[in-house]
Amino acid sequence: MKRPWNRTDLPVYSISSKFKDSHNLNICTYVSGASMDPKRMSVAIYKDTKTLELAELEKTIVLQLLSKDQINLVKQLGFKSGKSIDKISYLEKKGLVTEWNDFKVLGNALAYILLKQHSRIDAGDHVLFLFDIMGFLNNRDAEGLTLNELRRKKIIRG
Repeated sequence: MKRPWNRTDLPVYSISSKFKDSHNLNICTYVSGASMDPKRMSVAIYKDTKTLELAELEKTIVLQLLSKDQINLVKQLGFKSGKSIDKISYLEKKGLVTEWNDFKVLGNALAYILLKQHSRIDAGDHVLFLFDIMGFLNNRDAEGLTLNELRRKKIIRG
């Protein structure tokens, strides 16, 4: 039987982070609503990543809710480091990137949520951020990508 934390099915997101002319996208699944009033979300970002570096400098990120048809992006965005490859250039060449609120985002994401850092805590191999929601856009209607789909396709274990 799976460990309790691997039994639930959760949505798969991509974080768009930036600072000045540097942009990056990454996969993120450690996301949860944290407060209704004010509206806040918690997001854990893996340490020693370009995403974390940019998020700490800019203090804002865009959380993108991924669709099931974006599953082919998970390995590119989640298993490769933005420190060694330019993920944005790769995605732009494929015509997959657009802009929203001055962030590079995936054009076919289901939704975008603009988040501003409220606080942070070292959480082990991740840094846990509490973000205020500054705005959002429901981009399109389609089935969301989930951890169970990544497990079924053997992209992740657990």
